[in-house]
Amino acid sequence: MSRQSVENRAFIIVLGLITLAFLTILQPFWSSIFWACVMALLFYPLQGKLRHRLNGKNSLSALLTLLAGIILVVIPVTIIAFAFVAEGAQLYDLIESQQIEPAQFFERIGSAVPIIPDVLDRLGIDMSNVRSYLSDSAITLSRLLSQEALSFGRNTVSFTVGLALMLYLTFFLLRDGDKMMGWLGAAVPLEDDRRQLLFRKFTEVVRATVKGNLVVAMVQGALGGFIFWALGITAPVLWAVVMAFLSLVPAVGAALVWVPVAIYLFATGNVMQGSILVAYGAIIIGLADNVLRPILVGRDTKLPDYIVLFSTLGGISLLGINGFVIGPLIAALFISFWSTFSQDFNR
Repeated sequence: MSRQSVENRAFIIVLGLITLAFLTILQPFWSSIFWACVMALLFYPLQGKLRHRLNGKNSLSALLTLLAGIILVVIPVTIIAFAFVAEGAQLYDLIESQQIEPAQFFERIGSAVPIIPDVLDRLGIDMSNVRSYLSDSAITLSRLLSQEALSFGRNTVSFTVGLALMLYLTFFLLRDGDKMMGWLGAAVPLEDDRRQLLFRKFTEVVRATVKGNLVVAMVQGALGGFIFWALGITAPVLWAVVMAFLSLVPAVGAALVWVPVAIYLFATGNVMQGSILVAYGAIIIGLADNVLRPILVGRDTKLPDYIVLFSTLGGISLLGINGFVIGPLIAALFISFWSTFSQDFNR
């Protein structure tokens, strides 16, 4: 073995160890770094337009873009987060004080839709056990939300620091994004054509994941929360967040929330409210995905619904709230990289 070969291997080993150590140091800030990258990707086109209008002033255009991101995204999301935990705690208090009884909710739905008790009887399922299970599950879930609200309140300082770091990094990603991508491209040990192809596909799948999943989910959640608020339904922000998450479930999505609520409204004699909710849910909420996703993403980079579902659930189970975006992103990159490899291999 030549001296040059030994030195090369030793350098690669040391490089890997230093990289691992650096990533370990950054581990407490991964969430801030990740969401800064998401913000930069979302608002980079706006930054490019502002930079063109401002005759190439990078810092000023990045600052104005960051301010737009704060107004359009950060402030509304922060307000929604505080309202979500507050309504979660309030819902727990209402269930604990029996002002809201999930068992009665199920009974009224059963009265309005008699086929449900009949089906349960044929399956040998005891109605009383179902009512007890629903009550226990509602109490457990609301208690969890209440605990998360208390934890969020205790970690306000940590949340503020993470948010500040995210905004700080977003500014530099917007300002120096081109330079960083150039440096990253030079560091990737691939041929120019393959590197450009992979980077192009990476940009496409990130855009598809962030805009096609996150933005559409937020829009559907906002639409659902608005109609719940307009109809006077308890905890509209909480249900809006739930509908945003469920919007990733193929075919049904947010309907898992508003359909049972509509049935309950019909069962309690609120026919007008139930009709409004059904019409609004089927037309406005239901069509939001079909209308917005092709506009924001296009049809070529859309992942199959089943891959979106499994990758999202897997990402959330492993990474928490960050997995809501990271899971589908990894799945999209997996498909893109294997597609590129297959094309090159067959060629």
